[in-house]
Amino acid sequence: MNSYEEAMAGIESGMTVIAGGFGLCGIPENLIAEIKRRRVKDLTVYSNNCGVDGFGLGLLLEDRQIGTIHASYVGENALFEQQMLEGEIEVVLTPQGTLAEKMRAGGAGIPAFYTATGYGTPIGEGKEVREFGGRHYILEESVVGDFAIVKGWKADRYGNVVYRDTAQNFNPLAATAGKITVVEVEEIVEPGELAPDQIHTPGIYVDRIIQGNFEKRIEKRTVHQG
Repeated sequence: MNSYEEAMAGIESGMTVIAGGFGLCGIPENLIAEIKRRRVKDLTVYSNNCGVDGFGLGLLLEDRQIGTIHASYVGENALFEQQMLEGEIEVVLTPQGTLAEKMRAGGAGIPAFYTATGYGTPIGEGKEVREFGGRHYILEESVVGDFAIVKGWKADRYGNVVYRDTAQNFNPLAATAGKITVVEVEEIVEPGELAPDQIHTPGIYVDRIIQGNFEKRIEKRTVHQG
């Protein structure tokens, strides 16, 4: 892709977006900024959290672009907390492992799965329950997004992607679960430059790739006084 406008072509209000990243680590920050620029509304977002005030997915809260978010925690985002408490946004709090498996299963073509996590809590209310080996499990549906937006480190022109260190968090899972998967990376190399055993996401999952520049903010700075 030659531009972010081209990379996010086709996104519309009411769509479902799956976003990689954890906190501010490995988030597709420029793709998120392009979604904000397009001013699409009523998005359903699946992401570990919703960024911070004024950055990451937090940008989409400013203009009330997210209608529903499935996330594992509220995080360092006062605006997210405010909108949730005031009923301006629907928040579906989802255990972190369950959220990850929803993406993985969706990418693998598995429509639903059973997990013990959440049984007997509000998470499991209204969900099908079965017993396996003397333990109760609830049925969780997988997810496939209209778009998956992902941050990688390197990719080749075939779309094979490598993630760096902890940016491997939700990104490889999200990359498999989009009808259209868009990956932004720090460097695009020629085919053959990435060793096959280095590749985390095969190019078959990737529809669009773009090289960008990244701010890489720190989510929460801790200072130790000796």
